[in-house]
Amino acid sequence: MPRIRVYSRPGCHLCDELIEALLPLVRDSAVVDVCNVDTRDDWRLEFGDRVPVVEVDGRFVCRYTLDAPALRQALAGATSAMAAS
Repeated sequence: MPRIRVYSRPGCHLCDELIEALLPLVRDSAVVDVCNVDTRDDWRLEFGDRVPVVEVDGRFVCRYTLDAPALRQALAGATSAMAAS
């Protein structure tokens, strides 16, 4: 299954909205990890206030708002890559 990572911050309304929109789209088709950027210095330095960020299998998909078409494309690519290996 593809792995989606959402870099977020507690209390961030954009993060909450993105996660709320994301979860129903990927239910049972991907693993979703929500990562609090404030728990690691490297994440805090990399992302700062530029959250939420969505990655699929380590590849950037979108920032601030959910780009559903880009997410679908990234998931399709990840699924194809997994099937080919």
